[in-house]
Amino acid sequence: MANYGTSIDKKWQNKWEESGLHNFDENAKGEKLYVLEMFSYPSGAKLHAGHWFNYGPTDSWARFKKMQGYNVFQPMGFDAFGLPAENYAIKTGIHPHDSTMQNIENMEEQLKAMGAMFNWDHEVITCLPDYYKWTQWLFLKLYEKGLAYRKNAPVNWCPSCNTVLANEQVIEGQCERCDSEVEKKQLTQWFLKITDYAEELLEKIDELDWPEKTKSMQKHWIGRSKGAEVTFKVENSDISFDVFTTRVDTLNGVTYVVLAPESPFVDELTTEENKSIVENYKLQASKQSDIERQSISREKTGVFTGSYALNPINGKRVPIWVGDYVLATYGTGCVMAVPAHDERDFEFAKKFNLPIQRVIESKDGSDDTLPFTEYGKLVNSGEFDGLTTEEAKEAIVKKLEETELGRWKVNFRLRDWLVSRQRYWGAPIPVVYCEKCGTVAVPEEQLPVELPYDIEFTPDGKSPLSKSESFLNTTCPKCGGHATRESDTLDTFVCSSWYYLRYVDSKNEEKAFDVDKVNTILPVDKYVGGPEHACMHLLYARFITKALRDMGYLNFDEPFTSLTHQGLILGPDGLKMSKSKGNTIAPDDYIKEYGADVFRMYLMFGFAYSEGGAWSDDGIKSMGRFIDRIERLLEECRNEIVNKENTKTTMEKSEKELNYARHYAIQHVSADTEKFQFNTSIARMMEFTNSLSKYLNDEKNKNVSFLKEALVDYIKLLAPFAPHFTEEQWELLGKDFSVFNESWPKFDPKALIKDEVEIAIQICGKIKARINIPTNLSDDEIKEFAINQENIKAALEGKNIIKVIVVKGRLVNIVAK
Repeated sequence: MANYGTSIDKKWQNKWEESGLHNFDENAKGEKLYVLEMFSYPSGAKLHAGHWFNYGPTDSWARFKKMQGYNVFQPMGFDAFGLPAENYAIKTGIHPHDSTMQNIENMEEQLKAMGAMFNWDHEVITCLPDYYKWTQWLFLKLYEKGLAYRKNAPVNWCPSCNTVLANEQVIEGQCERCDSEVEKKQLTQWFLKITDYAEELLEKIDELDWPEKTKSMQKHWIGRSKGAEVTFKVENSDISFDVFTTRVDTLNGVTYVVLAPESPFVDELTTEENKSIVENYKLQASKQSDIERQSISREKTGVFTGSYALNPINGKRVPIWVGDYVLATYGTGCVMAVPAHDERDFEFAKKFNLPIQRVIESKDGSDDTLPFTEYGKLVNSGEFDGLTTEEAKEAIVKKLEETELGRWKVNFRLRDWLVSRQRYWGAPIPVVYCEKCGTVAVPEEQLPVELPYDIEFTPDGKSPLSKSESFLNTTCPKCGGHATRESDTLDTFVCSSWYYLRYVDSKNEEKAFDVDKVNTILPVDKYVGGPEHACMHLLYARFITKALRDMGYLNFDEPFTSLTHQGLILGPDGLKMSKSKGNTIAPDDYIKEYGADVFRMYLMFGFAYSEGGAWSDDGIKSMGRFIDRIERLLEECRNEIVNKENTKTTMEKSEKELNYARHYAIQHVSADTEKFQFNTSIARMMEFTNSLSKYLNDEKNKNVSFLKEALVDYIKLLAPFAPHFTEEQWELLGKDFSVFNESWPKFDPKALIKDEVEIAIQICGKIKARINIPTNLSDDEIKEFAINQENIKAALEGKNIIKVIVVKGRLVNIVAK
């Protein structure tokens, strides 16, 4: 390229940094706009094209909004804890802290080379004590409010990662990180009580400007269902257990009940003669994933406990079974089985020769198939016979309430967030265990509980911190006696669940954040990142925001009011980029050759932002040629206007055509950029470029004043997409620093009203000519104008005109015989 490349990039990056152009001043004029990209995980040594696709176009959007007058806050940081750095350490012997900090240093350089408006003064790095001290503070606040608790529970265990996983991290029975089959284990773990917010998380999501698919995924994951909770008493025992059902109308059809293998009731209710078979069954079930266990096509399995329960509506004796198609993590972990009206119960009952009692028939009595799963009217249900399903639900729950054996209940699929991890590279959980005082939270003044550097972190299923005597052994904050620290670390999603708050006040040593500052700058106005976090990070951040609001720290309900997902940049082979495939695209070499702006513009023009696509070297070469063309064109424009007087005082046809292209570009680049439709925005700039080139080539007597105005608008429109290039062109034009301190152009609707318009002339529906006509003609004048065209007159010779149809601004159709 002639005059453009990395030297120009460096020149303007230095100028921006020296001038503080991108620094955020919360007291500056303009409406605040918090623009945030999901921060990156420094697991690799370098940024790849996928990172660029997230950050570059979003920065262009932020620059566009800055020029529109917004006071933009756009911070950047690193989500630096997690398994990849630890696994890399195990493989290479390089300590996770050392590799992570080196990667961060490399990525900072790359991000600065991008030329984005990041506020580096607000940087956060989650693996440093000055950040995770406040992650630990957050945990303690949740603990104080009863939203963090420890219990023994069945958990998802990844045998490869050697740690437990939250439900959201298990995808179709596999670890979302390494794809290993997940097992079930019974462990004592720490949980965050996200279920307390299930109702609000569901209700508020429709108010958000988020992609509908993401909102639907969260709704499904939260999974609200209204039904009844029914209490079954165990025969000859003081034990009772609850089941949740959405079909309480079928209660008279219950012929057995089923417990999940992990249910604590199983051991209590299994008789001596059944213990061996039940224990074997529990062991086998623990090796199956939830997805496998709930598969409709899978043959049902189960064992009898030897105990019986009493049906609360009719007192009938029903056997208590254990079946792995019931999950301890959904509902109560116990289900009432109605084989006549449920497909899974029907298969189970047929296999084990259990009774099948029909209690619902179709409203007209014509459907005698089983299982019958539709609504209808009740039969074989005593006093409830003849009632419709809807009527029976109300009547049965009313009777259960009278005996205190049932009640209406709203149930959620969402489970509490399991945050304990048996790995090293994470924030230590700030809790100690004292023989005298029990579980004791570490006082805030003793934070951070620092992660020791010298540690054996080879995973063996136990927390690496449990092997460090110097870390484990401490004194109890309450009694001063000997205590043992919690050796698990926090799920890294806890770190990222609140980072958007810390950015605002990242250097505060006294607080996690200043409440007034956060409540002024938050919530995030535009959040950009991948859709893979719909039911993890995005859900967790919403929960933490609501919890902190209820504690009095925040005055807003939602962390991210508007959300955009970027697509995926694939390798040139059309496959997802990976080192093992050898198809990764590293930006550095391309930037050295073409400059950062060409790389950025190729990503924005070559792909729809929400879709992405396969990388093409030919595509970036074409964009390089386009920038070269613009550079030559702008130089030609400057030559036309420098030290020249205006000899034209009116706008003639050529100026009007360019003015139309100019304002058409302003209108559509503005509208499309607002919607993250960068590819069409740049397409409009290409059209404006063609019009500007045509004017320079065709018009000999140029309107210098008008050309100056058009050139200024052209550079402003291009600025968000090619920030370094346009700063250089702005300076060459003799303008004051910086183009990003200028106002975004506004389009004039009058400029889009053409004096002439091209219309088609048809004879009997077939186009015979295209002509330009004045836009102010009446329909009768248009008819006469069309009929009197020489070639139309010739085509109509010898024919009678029956009628003439005028479609204003588009065509004239002459019907003739």
